[in-house]
Amino acid sequence: MAKKKQTEKTEEQMMAVEGALSKTEQFIENNSTILSMIVGAIVVVVLGYFAFTRYYLQPKEQEASTQIFVAERYFEQDSLNLALNGDGQYPGFVQISEDYGMTKTGNLANYYAGVSYLKLGEYEKALDYLNDFDGEGDIVEAWAMGKKGDAYMEMGEVEKAVDYYEDAANLIDNEFSTPHFLMKAGMTYETLSKNDEALAIYKKIQKDYPQSKEARSIERYIARVKG
Repeated sequence: MAKKKQTEKTEEQMMAVEGALSKTEQFIENNSTILSMIVGAIVVVVLGYFAFTRYYLQPKEQEASTQIFVAERYFEQDSLNLALNGDGQYPGFVQISEDYGMTKTGNLANYYAGVSYLKLGEYEKALDYLNDFDGEGDIVEAWAMGKKGDAYMEMGEVEKAVDYYEDAANLIDNEFSTPHFLMKAGMTYETLSKNDEALAIYKKIQKDYPQSKEARSIERYIARVKG
């Protein structure tokens, strides 16, 4: 009896599957033209993407990498106006950002331009370029966030500055950038007379990053906010 019921159940399941397949086949048959157009559109998009990447984006990337080399040299020498605007023969970060914005090098030019304008005291421009930079969660993005904090600090927007310092510290955990930006956040909290928040950050540096440069003098900061 049990075997008969199992056989009947199996037959019902098979009939259900066959019914579903029949409906699917009927749907495909009824909508074959639309489905063919959809598949064709997907193929065109995929082929277009690969063609764009290979024949346009990759050559542009190579060209941008060559162009940015001189601007980086000027940046290292603190010749910031030349780094930003070029020397008449080679473009600066501003032009590279405009001409090669879709490339990784063009994206990096946004970071360099932002830092350059920050050093020149042009904080609004610095923020414009730093906001256009996409670090994709790597260490350079942490530094970009920290630089935004510096810009806001210089502009007197201290609350925004401390938020960016903490974001920079939390983005990537390491013994160098994390305590560096935590220290900036702690000192900024002191500026805001928020000594409890500053103390919590200083203790975090002392506990979690004892080998860092910031930890060497952290007891002095802890004593100061306690006092």
